[in-house]
Amino acid sequence: MKEIGIKTEYITLGQFLKLSDCISTGGHAKFFLQENTVIINGEADNRRGRKLYAGDKVEVEGCGVFTVGKA
Repeated sequence: MKEIGIKTEYITLGQFLKLSDCISTGGHAKFFLQENTVIINGEADNRRGRKLYAGDKVEVEGCGVFTVGKA
């Protein structure tokens, strides 16, 4: 499990996917989420604006399992 550190209170799912190297640009987030399953804290979610906070666990199909941490 890889930790992605954030300096702000939260990060959106679209920004998270870019930081975790699952997508190359933020513009790919919409299409990526339409084709891949993302599970946040045990629940499937495909909203690129979903806010992620420190301590959240994110499982991205084909990319891996991550946690959000404070940088």
